Amino acid sequence: MPELIEKLRVDKWLWHGRFFKTRSLAASKVKTGAVRINGTTTHKPSSTVTVGDVLTFAQGDHIRVIQIDGLGERRGPAPEAQGLYTDLSPPQPKPQNKQTANPAFDGKGRPTKKDRRTLDLSKARHLE
Repeated sequence: MPELIEKLRVDKWLWHGRFFKTRSLAASKVKTGAVRINGTTTHKPSSTVTVGDVLTFAQGDHIRVIQIDGLGERRGPAPEAQGLYTDLSPPQPKPQNKQTANPAFDGKGRPTKKDRRTLDLSKARHLE
């Protein structure tokens, strides 16, 4: 019978929960002091978490508030990882005015040879 885990390192739990791609990325995030356990900032990746703890950290430009429901034994598939926590953060608002990096791009992909020749000709005419 496997022994139940009562505590787990915070960097390992963040990795198990699939919030970070690697455990070292999770550890570096904790080292910068960007992770709070129950409202207390931690700088040690070896800090332990238990079921019921609340983690607060930034992921991209979104602040995540996560309540730990389970510790897990491995970094499993996404559905298994989603069962380890409850997301308490408010839903992220969708941007209303979405501007693209290249407004001239129509989303058609790469230009054809003919399009490229036309573009080169138009640029050459402007330089004359």
